[in-house]
Amino acid sequence: MRRGLADAETEQVGAALLLVATVAAIAWANLGSGYDAFWHTDARVAVGEWSMGLDLYHLVNDALMAFFFFAVGLEVKRELTIGELTDRSRAIVPATAALAGLVVPALVFLLIARDSGQAHAWGVVISTDTAFLVGALAIIRPQHPSRLRVFLLTLAVVDDIGALSAIALFYTDELHVVPLLVALVALGLIALVRLMPSGRGPLYAVLSVVVWFGLHEAGVHATLAGVAVALLIPVAAPRQNDVERVVELTRAFRQSPNPAYAAAAGRQLRESISINERLQRSFAPYVAYVILPVFALANAGVVLDSETLRRSMSSSLFWGVVAGLVVGKLVGITGATLLAQRLRLGVLAPGLTIGRVAGGAALSGIGFTISLLIVGIAIDDPAAQDEARVGVLAASVLAFVLGAAVLRALDARRPVVPPGTVLLRPFDPRRDHYKGPTDAPLVLVEYGDFECPFCSRATGMVDEVIEHFGRDVVWVWRHLPLHQHHPHAELAARAYEAAHLQGRHFDYARLLWAHQDQLERLDLLRYADEIGLDLVRFEADLDADDVLRRVREDEDDADLMDVAATPTFFIGTERYDGQWDAPTLIAALDARRPTP
Repeated sequence: MRRGLADAETEQVGAALLLVATVAAIAWANLGSGYDAFWHTDARVAVGEWSMGLDLYHLVNDALMAFFFFAVGLEVKRELTIGELTDRSRAIVPATAALAGLVVPALVFLLIARDSGQAHAWGVVISTDTAFLVGALAIIRPQHPSRLRVFLLTLAVVDDIGALSAIALFYTDELHVVPLLVALVALGLIALVRLMPSGRGPLYAVLSVVVWFGLHEAGVHATLAGVAVALLIPVAAPRQNDVERVVELTRAFRQSPNPAYAAAAGRQLRESISINERLQRSFAPYVAYVILPVFALANAGVVLDSETLRRSMSSSLFWGVVAGLVVGKLVGITGATLLAQRLRLGVLAPGLTIGRVAGGAALSGIGFTISLLIVGIAIDDPAAQDEARVGVLAASVLAFVLGAAVLRALDARRPVVPPGTVLLRPFDPRRDHYKGPTDAPLVLVEYGDFECPFCSRATGMVDEVIEHFGRDVVWVWRHLPLHQHHPHAELAARAYEAAHLQGRHFDYARLLWAHQDQLERLDLLRYADEIGLDLVRFEADLDADDVLRRVREDEDDADLMDVAATPTFFIGTERYDGQWDAPTLIAALDARRPTP
């Protein structure tokens, strides 16, 4: 699950706004009776003789939160279709941990709160608040957080699926068949909208409103309309033909600027990205900056007077919520991760230790958004609701403190090593691209970019080094395409990997270095033809998820080591910071040659 800097910034600012709204809600609720009176203000929608009334509290929880669940559903659909969860080997550990993080907290809650009369509210403790989780990582700032963040975000997707399923299956009291059928018919029509040549946006919007009203009148929690609609929104990786068409239209506009070409280029550019990803990008700021803060303002307002706190301290419901979130999440996620490793179901990403997973598992006890939503759904008694809400707030604070303590303790215990001075992943002949004997006493690892002119110059130097040392050195190539400066570098890296699958990657690399200013797709296909590759297979491999993932894994390692320039060399496992000329590098290698 790769997210850009803009996404991370949105999540962090959203988490800050969520915290501010939470504090504001608590302060408002404790200032007098205005809080409850405001959120119970009636709001009514009427069409002819038909009308539906909701107070502001339910308008937020049932209607506004449908947009939040729509955004969650879009992300779930993307990850299941083209994201991290399509690869079993990468997803199995966080997915297994997420399932345990759903089940174990519920069991802990039931064990403690079984006699409270609110045992059916176990759903309160199963969900992690992703926004607060990401914000917490930003505040704690553990060393090298990128792999932990990816692990936790992958876990959060499965967590969301489980929480949404629990709402649908266990917190629906009664069903009214006719409006449910109306909602199902509308969902069927939404599935067909993708076949329309144009005007799909308005149709999606109208039919989504029908689904929401249908589910609401059927007795199903209406927020699930957002998930149901999102799962039917198509998602696909950009097709190369569409991208090439954008290039053609842009070239036409550059040669003859006119409104028709501008409109066509804009439309083709928009259509080249699937509607799922366009909607994710469009909705994210509104969800983070508006919907979730308003939800917190409507749901976190609990009166923290002495009576409420005294009642909570002696309530098994309160302690069930706290223990379920704080203890259940920590034990469930950490234990499942250990078990998955022991059973060899999957492996943790390089640089991600079980200690860091435990720190992330502790932070996963921050169960806010869906936890507070389920409090309102599952518990009718206002006093019990207050106890559960206090429990959610207390658990979130404790989970943050515990997670911060674990991660900072780990950072304090390990030696302080400047990022990038030690190679994260040693040479692995089963995976790496290399020249030379695998048992050579000297290992030279290069992170490079096929569009980088400095890397091109370094190739001659590397050839000299190999010639000088002969069988005493093995040279290893890893990808680090610098997207901001070299827009064709990633595609070139994928082409190199596609050539590797036919055993001709070194021959292909020579053509890449010789034509650094000609790395468009058609150029890459031409080079493959020049060295006699199977073009049909090459083009299929060029677009394959496995090939892209192989390049991204090298990038992730570089990110984790804070390596951001090319070429970057490591001798053995230590970073080399000297000049790139052959005599200087040969001297550096000689200095690190193992003594007999």
